[in-house]
Amino acid sequence: MKIKEVIVVEGRDDTAKIKRAVDADTIETNGSAIDEGVLKRIKHAQEKRGVIIFTDPDYPGERIRHIITQHIPDCKHAFLPKQQARARRDKGIGIEHASITDIQAALSVVYELMDEKAGEISKQDLIDLGLIGSPHSAELREKLGMDLNIGKTNGKQLLRRLNMFHITRRQLAESIDRINQEESHEQ
Repeated sequence: MKIKEVIVVEGRDDTAKIKRAVDADTIETNGSAIDEGVLKRIKHAQEKRGVIIFTDPDYPGERIRHIITQHIPDCKHAFLPKQQARARRDKGIGIEHASITDIQAALSVVYELMDEKAGEISKQDLIDLGLIGSPHSAELREKLGMDLNIGKTNGKQLLRRLNMFHITRRQLAESIDRINQEESHEQ
């Protein structure tokens, strides 16, 4: 799998794992203290080839994603669920711990951020679907995040991401249906 865009990762181990999974160039942020030089390289890469932000599914990874998005808003995003990025014997979370198959799958469904105001999903839609305000909302949001490859979120973040990634009401309903079908088969 050849990736046109430059993939932004946190460190050398992430780069090594990405290069084993796909043919791609990377830029390493070297942690959440992103300096101006790194941001300039990312901006240049975005202008020339496009950028995919692919950070760890933890607080520092989300912080890096937020910082880059504030400075370079037109980046694409790839997400990996925490359980797919967990090290053996629970020794950390990171892209470098994920399987090659999981990395390829995450990169195959990259999302491009869109204008938030263009979104059609409302807070009421999330309430109606049980994604906020019900006893099992957190569990349902986590399953939805995995199904749509948008990462784990709280209710407010979910609304923002669904609209930023231009996920339609129909796509959301189809995802909820898939989750409900999986649950009914498990019982």
